[in-house]
Amino acid sequence: MSVTNMCVFKCVLVLFILMTIDIVPHAEGDLMSMIDFRYWRCVMKRDWKCPDSEINFFLYTPERPWKQWIDVRHKDLLDVYGWKRSRKNVLIIHGFNGTHSKNPMSFLRDAYLSRKDYNVFMVDWSPLSRFPCYLSALSNLRLTAQCTAQLYSYITQAGAMAKMITCVGHSLGAHVCGMASEHLTKKQYKIIGLDPARPLASAYGSSQYRLTRHDAHVVQVIHTNAGFLGESGLIGHADFCVNGGRTQPGCQGHFMRIARCSHFMSSCYFAASVRQNRSIRLVGVPCDSNCPKDRGRWGIRFDRRAVRIGEATPDTCRGMYCVSIDHEEACPFD
Repeated sequence: MSVTNMCVFKCVLVLFILMTIDIVPHAEGDLMSMIDFRYWRCVMKRDWKCPDSEINFFLYTPERPWKQWIDVRHKDLLDVYGWKRSRKNVLIIHGFNGTHSKNPMSFLRDAYLSRKDYNVFMVDWSPLSRFPCYLSALSNLRLTAQCTAQLYSYITQAGAMAKMITCVGHSLGAHVCGMASEHLTKKQYKIIGLDPARPLASAYGSSQYRLTRHDAHVVQVIHTNAGFLGESGLIGHADFCVNGGRTQPGCQGHFMRIARCSHFMSSCYFAASVRQNRSIRLVGVPCDSNCPKDRGRWGIRFDRRAVRIGEATPDTCRGMYCVSIDHEEACPFD
């Protein structure tokens, strides 16, 4: 990262801190005694009880491709909403300043529905993660993960096998997937992290509050803006460093827009793999564990085989894989 880019990155973090600095000195006093704390449009939850009215779950099925609100307090109702035990299940979780219906989360949802073999659950925690409230969004990860774990348990109690459930999270949503295992008696089988968020999470978050390979039996990660908005290096059992992991084709404009676009492209590439688009082959070649990578210095290895990226990736894959994509994936973001 250049000196200019690093300065921009630090300025963004300082801005987030300045926006909330007036509440920090009272963190152990009045603030902690409140149910939650609201400043401007931001919400910092202090009452960790699930279900929570600001964290919602929606079910989509191939027969009913419209949102159906799920109330986990009512048992044995999933069948009424068209949920089928024979299908696989995916939990999709958006990141900072996202919603369950914004692009590219909607692209990912529709990709799973097009397969006809998935029940699709969308986790919406947008009231707790809206712009510009990044610090409060970080503090709300714990509650969101706790409530997501409640949804996960709700699905397994309905008869779904753990091996039939995958948690897919973008940015901060990837960390929610990982943290959910802290609230389960048995850890999840599979998590897909789409460019897990880096700002503050990597510097100040312990492994308990970040996605790691210990959060599920299978953890796979796609890096598209590593080192800036996304985490760097090997995080899961199998990581995919796309186009060097830093910036992606088709992302244009000023520096922050390029970074944000590249950050979202992890979801777009993964959606393409889920759709099983025969015209697009996303293949990862074994390489060294660094990501991002300098141009032309991938450190290709020959002790492992190349694999397909995304939904087709074997659960047994281990290590870092480098992916080269020269086309622009049609996947706009909101």
